[in-house]
Amino acid sequence: MRNGRARMAQRRTATIKDVAAAAGVGIATVSRVFSGTGSVSAATRERVRAAARELDYRPSALGRGLKLRRSGGIGLIVPDVTDPFRAELVAGVLACARSLGEHVIVDAAHGDPAREAEIVERLVGQRVDGVIAVPAGAEADWRAAARVCSSVVFADRVLPEFPEIPAVLADDAGGVRSLTEYLAGLGHRRIGFLGGAPGAPAGVRERAFRDTLAQLGVPVEEDLVVAARPARDAAYAAAAGLLQRRTDVTAILAAGHLLGEAAVLVARELDLRVPADVSIAMVDDVAWAELCDPPLTAVARSGHDIGYRACELLLREPARRGRGEPVLLPTELVVRGSCGPLRAARR
Repeated sequence: MRNGRARMAQRRTATIKDVAAAAGVGIATVSRVFSGTGSVSAATRERVRAAARELDYRPSALGRGLKLRRSGGIGLIVPDVTDPFRAELVAGVLACARSLGEHVIVDAAHGDPAREAEIVERLVGQRVDGVIAVPAGAEADWRAAARVCSSVVFADRVLPEFPEIPAVLADDAGGVRSLTEYLAGLGHRRIGFLGGAPGAPAGVRERAFRDTLAQLGVPVEEDLVVAARPARDAAYAAAAGLLQRRTDVTAILAAGHLLGEAAVLVARELDLRVPADVSIAMVDDVAWAELCDPPLTAVARSGHDIGYRACELLLREPARRGRGEPVLLPTELVVRGSCGPLRAARR
């Protein structure tokens, strides 16, 4: 019987009282060491941690959360976790959070501002330490969220209504500029632009396209600029309408990988040769771009780097929050076989 009690005592999980007794300090001192609050000398901190290691003591995240009235961790809101670029962004956030010992609560708003507002309200109610979001709209009370959480950081998109919220973005304007200059350099003058619905980052990309053509002395034909909702059916309809309506178009610049996919599909269905009849290039160098026949020229934006940097900004750089311009990460033009020099107009 005595041996059974001894075995039960050995199995018993160590408590904060056990650590305090082993280290020869008070319970409050142990609490300060593991919460990171208050003043504790380096020698005492090491003694407490050594006692905790010896006893295999693990602080209770639930208990700490109840005391601080926070659940801990960070919230991450994206439009869609199945989108390849967004999946890279999620992976970047997770990698950074893991390296810093944080956990992440992920949810998808599917481009619905009302749904996004519900997610934000739920995360605020859970008292997470911060939120990273690819925002869908201004319906969510982002200012209230930033007051309750330690911070909010936008990734890959900003909302003009909330200029004080820090953001990490790709240099979309620079990427579209380099792609437009490349197509114009091949001799193309009738360049179709497949863009997204109005708003950032779609607005940034369209402005860069228009400004670059103007700087090159190439007139912008409004009939060649088409906008589509961020959905496959809408992207397909926009690409089909453009290529069927304007048989004189010699190049397509798609402002996103869904639009690029639609342009490739429509060209194939119309028996257009790429790049002999029409050159096609797009923003976002997703995995399938290199598998096309011919492989697709694209502007590479690192979703992983955007997510990782946004998480770093949220957790490690409080001094930068709410100050200055968004953090801009570079893009790269990846030239492949889908673009060629201007030839005679297709039939």
